[in-house]
Amino acid sequence: MIWRVITITYLQFVFLTLMSTTHAIGQDRVPAGAGLIEDVTALPRPEIMAQHASAPVHLDGVLDESVWQATPVTNFIQAEPREGQRATERTNVWIAYGDGNLYVAAHLYDSKPDNLVVNDIRKDFSERAQDVFSVILDTFHDRRNGYVFMTNPAGARGDRQISNEGREVNANWDAIWRVETRRVDNGWTVEMEIPFRAIRTAKGNGVWGINFSRRIRRNNELAFWAPVPRAYGLTRLSLAGTLTGLPEADAGSRDLRVTPFALANTVRETGGTEFSENLQAGVDVKWGVTRSLALDLTVNPDFAQVEADQQRVNLTQFSLFFPEKRQFFLENSGVFYMGDAARNTRASTSIRPDEDLLPFFSRRIGLTDDGRTTPIHGGARLTGNAGGFQVGFMTMRTGDVEGTPGNNWGVFRARKNVFSSSDIGGLFMIRRATAGGADDFNRVYGADAYIRFPGEIDWSIYQLWSDARNPNDENADEPVSRSTERNGYAFRTSLNREGNFHHIKFGFMEMTPDFQNDLGFFRRTGFRKYFLDWGVRPRFTFMRELGVREIHPHVTWNYYEDLNNRILAKWLHTGITFFFNNGGNVQIQADPRFERIDKPFNIDSRIDPIPAGSYSWNAWALTGGTDASRMFSLNWRGTLGELWSGTQKTFSFTLNFKPSYAFRTSIGVQRTDAKLDKPDDSFVRTLWTSRTNYSFNRDMFIDALVQVDAGKQTFNSNVRFNIIHAPLSDFFIVWNEQRFTTGDGTPPGRSLTLKLTRMLSF
Repeated sequence: MIWRVITITYLQFVFLTLMSTTHAIGQDRVPAGAGLIEDVTALPRPEIMAQHASAPVHLDGVLDESVWQATPVTNFIQAEPREGQRATERTNVWIAYGDGNLYVAAHLYDSKPDNLVVNDIRKDFSERAQDVFSVILDTFHDRRNGYVFMTNPAGARGDRQISNEGREVNANWDAIWRVETRRVDNGWTVEMEIPFRAIRTAKGNGVWGINFSRRIRRNNELAFWAPVPRAYGLTRLSLAGTLTGLPEADAGSRDLRVTPFALANTVRETGGTEFSENLQAGVDVKWGVTRSLALDLTVNPDFAQVEADQQRVNLTQFSLFFPEKRQFFLENSGVFYMGDAARNTRASTSIRPDEDLLPFFSRRIGLTDDGRTTPIHGGARLTGNAGGFQVGFMTMRTGDVEGTPGNNWGVFRARKNVFSSSDIGGLFMIRRATAGGADDFNRVYGADAYIRFPGEIDWSIYQLWSDARNPNDENADEPVSRSTERNGYAFRTSLNREGNFHHIKFGFMEMTPDFQNDLGFFRRTGFRKYFLDWGVRPRFTFMRELGVREIHPHVTWNYYEDLNNRILAKWLHTGITFFFNNGGNVQIQADPRFERIDKPFNIDSRIDPIPAGSYSWNAWALTGGTDASRMFSLNWRGTLGELWSGTQKTFSFTLNFKPSYAFRTSIGVQRTDAKLDKPDDSFVRTLWTSRTNYSFNRDMFIDALVQVDAGKQTFNSNVRFNIIHAPLSDFFIVWNEQRFTTGDGTPPGRSLTLKLTRMLSF
C-alpha cells in the first residue's frame, strides 16, 4: 500500500510541476489587440448613479418609462470563458428609485435570441444551467455582506443572502420583491422592483456597493459589470462597484411582518391500524427593530412541508451529514457561521462544510440523535448590525418526547470588521435541560479571526472551549455529579490561497476527548488533524479546441492522529478533473485510505460488524456530469477497489430529463457490491431515487421524491404541492408514504398534511 501512495504522489508532483512550468507559455491568451484586460482586479471600480423616477414605474418588462431613457452602464467583462475579454453580447443596466422601492432595469442584447436557455421557473432556481441576469446589493457598503436578486428570460425569481464575501451563501433567504421580463427581437429585458423595507441597511449617505452579472449559457459565458476573476464570483463584494444617489429618507425603512399558519394532518405509523388527526396553529413575526437589526419570533413552528432527506449508503464508521432545510433556521444563518470558506470546486454550487467540526449546526435543535423530531414551543432570533458589530442571537425551547427531556437552546455570535476585508469575532452557545436544572447542560464559547492578506491569501483561526454536565452520560470516565464537569477544547487554523491558476490550503486542527458541542456537528473527538488541498488550473489553447476549457490536477490529503501521536486515519485523495467548454466535467481519482477502529461497527444489518483493528485500502473512482443545460443530462460516479477488509464495486447514475422549463424529472440508482474477508460478510445495497418537479407557473409547483431501498425492501415517497398565493404566503399539501415491499401485509405508514400561511405586512 505504501509504495502505491508514494508512486501516485510522485507522479502527481511531476505532473503538477510540468503544468506549472508550461503555464506561462501554454496558457490560452486572447491577443491584446482583441481587447484583453490582463488583470481585471487592477481596473478602477465602476460607479452607477440611481435616478429618481418622477413618474410611477409600471412593472411589465417593457422599458418605456422616461427614467430608462437615461444613459445606461454597460461594458461587461468576461470571467468565463476568456477572463478580461469583453462580453460577447451587450448589456445595458439602469438603476432608479421611487415610492419606497429600488428599481433595476436591463436590456440584455442577444444576436441569437432563439437560442436563449431557460430550464426552470421555480423560486430560487439554479443559475448555472441557463441564461441569468443578477444584481448584488451591498447595503451596508462594508464590502462583505449583501443580497442577490436574479432572474431568467421567463421571469423566475431567485434571492440570496451573502455573508463575508460568500463564506456563507443562504439560498433560503426570502424577500418581498417583483420582477417581470420580456423577450424582444434583439434579446430580453428585465424590470425589478425591490422595496427598501425588504432589506437591511445602515445609516449613511445613500452609497451602496453593487455589481451585476450575466450568464449566456449557450457559450457557457459569465460576465460582470465590475470585473471579477474567474476564481471568484458575484459574492466577491470587495471588487464590486459603487451605487450612489440613493436618498437617505428611503433607504432602510422599518419592516413588520406577521405570518400566522394553520395546519391539519392525519398520520398512520408504519404497521399501525389507526389514523390520528392533528390540528395546530402558530405564528412567525419579523420586525425591523432598526434599519440594520431584524427580530424574528416564532410560536409553535411546524416544518411538515420540508422536503424529506435523500437516503444514502453509509460505508463509514460515522454518521452522515444532512443539511438543514427548515426555513426559520436557514434565514440569516450566515451570521452564526464560524470557520474558513470551503474552496470553490467550480463543478457544483453545493459546497459542504468541514464535517470534522461545524461549530454551529441548527439541525441539532428539534431533532434527537436518532432522528426523531421534538416539538419546538417557540423561539426568537435577532440579527443584523449594531455598534459596529455584526451580531446574531437565537434562543429556542423544545419539549419532551418519549423520555427525552426538553431543552432551552441559545447561541450568540458577534463579529467585528477590521482592516479592509478581515474580521474577528466570538461565539457562545448553551443547551440546558428544562428538567433537572443545573444537572444537565452544555456550554461552548470561543473566538475566531479571518484575516485577508495581499496576494489572494487568507488566514482563518478559531478556538472553542466547552464544559458540560450530564448525569446520563454513558461515555463519562466517572459518574457525573453537580461538582463534576467535562471540559474540553477544539482548535482549527488554515492558510489558503485561491487564484485563477494555483490554489492551496493547508492547516491544523485539534480536539480533546472531553470536548462536547450539543449545537454542532462533528464526527470524532480526541484527535489532531493535518490537512492539505493543493492544485493548479491550467488552460491551453490546443485543449480548448478539443472541447476542454480547463484541467485541474489536485491533491486533498487529511491525516488524523490521537493526542498520543498514534495514527487514527488518513485519506489521500489524488485526482485530475477536466472541465469541458459546454459545462460538463470528468474526474479520475485515486483514494488510498487508512482507518483505525477501536470498537466494532456495522455498515449493513445483514452482515457481522467490522471488527476493531487497523485497515488500509485503495479505491479508484471516475466521476462526472454532462452539460446540465441540455434536455438530457447525466451524472455518474463509479468506484472500484478495496473496502475495509475486502473489495467494493460501487456506482451511481442519475439521468435528468428537462423537456421544458415547466417540467423536469430525474431517476438515479446507487449500487454497492461489497465483499469482505468472510464469505458471509458480503452484501449488495441498491437505492433508487426519483425526483419530479412540475411548475404550473411561477407561483404554483408540485415536487415528488420517491426512494426505494431494494435491500431493506422499503418504499418511501414525499409529494409536495405548493401555491404561493400572496407574497411570502403559501398553501402546502404534503403526502408522505412509507411501506415495506416484502409482501408480509404490514400496513404502510401514511400522512397527509395541509398547511396555510398568510403574511401580513405593516
